[in-house]
Amino acid sequence: MTVPDSPVTWLTGALIVFSSLSFFVYGAAAFTSSYMKNEFKRYGLNRFRILVALLEILGALGLLLGLKWKILLVISSGGLGVLMLLGFLVRLKIRDGLWLSLPSFLYMTMCFYLFTRAID
Repeated sequence: MTVPDSPVTWLTGALIVFSSLSFFVYGAAAFTSSYMKNEFKRYGLNRFRILVALLEILGALGLLLGLKWKILLVISSGGLGVLMLLGFLVRLKIRDGLWLSLPSFLYMTMCFYLFTRAID
């Protein structure tokens, strides 16, 4: 699966779709899930919950549209990578430990991988 003027291979495409679906789910959960609402309170970031949810949903949409328009893949993957870096740092700050911090680290790594593929 390749798109003209796009760095999308089958592996990159699979990662884009997987990441996009994940960010759609997590973004929606931040709006609706009482568990996610409580997690943002625990992080001390309750006032940013809606913003983070919107950024995740917009980033997810941008990843999918990035399959066609490279600039959207660059912006979305880079932005989500930064968001996950901040999430990882918050987890470390509140001493959640490696196991609870691992998902944000893995998503950060995946997003930055997609970013490097998109700017290549």
